Amino acid sequence: MSNKILLLEDDILLSESLQDLLEEEEYEVTLCRNGQEALNAAFGSKFDLYILDINVPLIDGITLLKELRDSSDNTTALFLTSHKESEALVQAYESGADDYLKKPFNAQELLLRIKALLRRKNNKITNNCIGELCVDSVHKMIFLEGKEISFSPKEYQLMLLFINNIDKVVTKEMIVSELWSPSQDPSDGAIRVYINRLKHEIGNDRIVNVRGMGYRLVS
Repeated sequence: MSNKILLLEDDILLSESLQDLLEEEEYEVTLCRNGQEALNAAFGSKFDLYILDINVPLIDGITLLKELRDSSDNTTALFLTSHKESEALVQAYESGADDYLKKPFNAQELLLRIKALLRRKNNKITNNCIGELCVDSVHKMIFLEGKEISFSPKEYQLMLLFINNIDKVVTKEMIVSELWSPSQDPSDGAIRVYINRLKHEIGNDRIVNVRGMGYRLVS
């Protein structure tokens, strides 16, 4: 049984090209050219994936997805966007997006993204936003107020640990387990280096010391 894809794209040439591409890969495609049409289609049928443009008539893609998420529709969603502003991407993730691809894009890359998203749909990676702090788990990126923060792999892992435990104490043992292998024994000073790096990037008041226990990310 083929996967069902709802494609929202108002550019006639692009939408027809995408529909042909997807149908050649044996996906079942429902093409919509405005947000209201897409909303009606989503409420009327079950899809495996939404591919959404942002700037479309009647209901824009971000508002559309927010309405679907508010109605408990958790269908995996990929945005196709020509927006270069990070703010638009943050809004997309806040509305419940799983991935994005900037126009112009390579057709093969789109197909690879789709296959990856469909593989993950039963064990879905989510994107978390705490105020202006957002995590893109797919691309392993962190945004603050719409701007990407450049983190090393270990710093990203640590930031993700804090976000997944928002307002809870993250112990030193949890940090060591997350960042180092069992054979490694990092010093307290090494842990503080990573903590201070995070504080420097997101604000000293966001990560607080909990005496004798560890640290806590404040929502």
